[in-house]
Amino acid sequence: MTAARANSPTRFRVATLNLEQDHKRWDARRTLIEDGIAALKPDVLALNEVSIPRQTARALGRAATARLGADYHVVQQSRTGSLAAVEAEALLTRFPVIETGNLDFRTRDMVALVARLRVGGTLVDVYVTHLYMSRGADPLRRHQVEQLLAWIDSRDDVAARIVCGDFNATLDQPSAALMAERFRPTQTAPTAFTPLADADGTVSHPYWPRLDRCIDYVWTSGPVALIASGVCFDRPSPGDPTLWPSDHTGVWADLELAAGAA
Repeated sequence: MTAARANSPTRFRVATLNLEQDHKRWDARRTLIEDGIAALKPDVLALNEVSIPRQTARALGRAATARLGADYHVVQQSRTGSLAAVEAEALLTRFPVIETGNLDFRTRDMVALVARLRVGGTLVDVYVTHLYMSRGADPLRRHQVEQLLAWIDSRDDVAARIVCGDFNATLDQPSAALMAERFRPTQTAPTAFTPLADADGTVSHPYWPRLDRCIDYVWTSGPVALIASGVCFDRPSPGDPTLWPSDHTGVWADLELAAGAA
């Protein structure tokens, strides 16, 4: 943490990354991700496509705690149905966790989680979700956004809200445009897809161009000011241009809660 951030209890860093489960040389990629976390020093890190069999969120939480010298709490919500034992959404945070909750979209086994955090003296709800695949029809993603916003509205006892994750849609698509009516995206630089390749040379999502679209977001609402933002986990291994931290880059945002925020 920089001196400026350390001196401001209401300023904090949020990041989000889709992990691509434990696919495509996970054991090699994990080191890149751990190095990225150590360099980024996030106060809150949202994770999509967590591998439950490999317990990747818990492992990254332990690595963050060891390398940054701050205890990171892990909140995790598995997907439903056939994916319940395979994949999850997760949140790592150094802030106290006051409560958690989850939403079952009842479509494609997809879920969202929320963790209410105490940031300084302010309660902040941080949501993590992963919407329907980018090659799929956007009306299903829009339906998921409608459900997500309704759930957020039902938790109306905090003003500061942050939503993180892979929305699989650019801002010109109706689903992300609906989200943008209520929340502010911290950045829109391309996040998908990286040239990550498997050991046999197979490239992730070969039907898409490389890094031509933003589909991963940190959204904010309420008394949350954006200080700076950008992409992260956005460099390949120095010795292998096909080995990237994931098939997406991440997004980071330095945020500040307005003085007197409840």
